[in-house]
Amino acid sequence: MFEQTWSAPMPFLFQRRYGSEDRPITRSYIRECMVATSQAAQITIAGEPLEWRPHDFRRIFVTDALRSGLPPHIAAKICGHTVLDTTMGYAAIYLEDVVTHHRAFIARRRAERPSEEYRELTASEWEEFLAHFELRKVGLGVCGRDYGTPCAHENACVRCPLLRVDPAQQPRLEEIHANLIDRLAEAKDQGWLGEVSAIETTLAAAEQKLQAMREAATRSTMVGLGMPDTRRSVGRSSGRGT
Repeated sequence: MFEQTWSAPMPFLFQRRYGSEDRPITRSYIRECMVATSQAAQITIAGEPLEWRPHDFRRIFVTDALRSGLPPHIAAKICGHTVLDTTMGYAAIYLEDVVTHHRAFIARRRAERPSEEYRELTASEWEEFLAHFELRKVGLGVCGRDYGTPCAHENACVRCPLLRVDPAQQPRLEEIHANLIDRLAEAKDQGWLGEVSAIETTLAAAEQKLQAMREAATRSTMVGLGMPDTRRSVGRSSGRGT
């Protein structure tokens, strides 16, 4: 009962030597290494030792990618996020920084492209462009689909992962959520199994978006601290910890 079957060699990215074998690095071993590194670095926050976790590197990656101009929706795809607000929550930078770095990214891309691609738009092209973004406005927020693309979810915005929810519309979504619960109970009573499956999918998406709305509402109440003072402070003491 204690026999063990070994698989064929796998192309693991991170491996370490264990006896006579190369084995993949486990999560527990990574945590042990990070704890040892944190202790050796002797970095403290509010007097307590800093503790690194593997998930912190995910946040660092997203922050650095957005600072380098990577569009947020692409970062969301890389991270496997179905809601764009989740990706923005990972980024430890202000939204204005995201816009600034994205514009710098576009400027660098334009410098590498033929100049004729950036001709002046005609009036009809500009009107078509504006009309597309008008169609993005929906009851629960704003659709984040790409320019010139149709709605791929047949306007089922509650299910759609591209919907950027508006916290002000939380009461509306709560009403939809309550209605879905009533419809689910009716479908189960009537034995409409196909309807049950569809409503359960929509209900799960509605609950996820409600959570995103609550988190967005919490973030919007944060107080801006303004820009730091750049004046020289040599020789001055404030009596406060840094």
